[in-house]
Amino acid sequence: MVTGGNVNDTTMMTAVLKDICVPRAGKGRPRTRPDRVLADKGYPSKANRAWLRDRGIAATIPERDDQIAHRRKKPGRPIDFGDQQKTRYRGRNVVERCFNRLKQWRGIALRSDKTARSYRAAITLAATLIWIKTDLIGTA
Repeated sequence: MVTGGNVNDTTMMTAVLKDICVPRAGKGRPRTRPDRVLADKGYPSKANRAWLRDRGIAATIPERDDQIAHRRKKPGRPIDFGDQQKTRYRGRNVVERCFNRLKQWRGIALRSDKTARSYRAAITLAATLIWIKTDLIGTA
């Protein structure tokens, strides 16, 4: 989904997850619900966690420092981000590196396109060129 640069990530999480399709290993139509969601510290809200829990989707989302401090003041169940969660979260750096590579393209980083269609086309073009360059370097 393409949104404006001023739209908060956490408000769009449910909309993005409603639009995804998880391909199956074999035959059959794609699933519309993932087994697990890995997200960064921009997504931990009560509403997002409740939405994921209602649909039986496991979450690996680290808490922000201010939320951890707030939880310590009140009794209740803390969100455990133990060793298993940390191991799962390490794979997230691939996504962040991809964002960083795409944002090396000035037009993508500044969101200077007037329409969402043009912006999506620029991302597709940049991703394709990065993929081709990476593939050529990797095989040489």
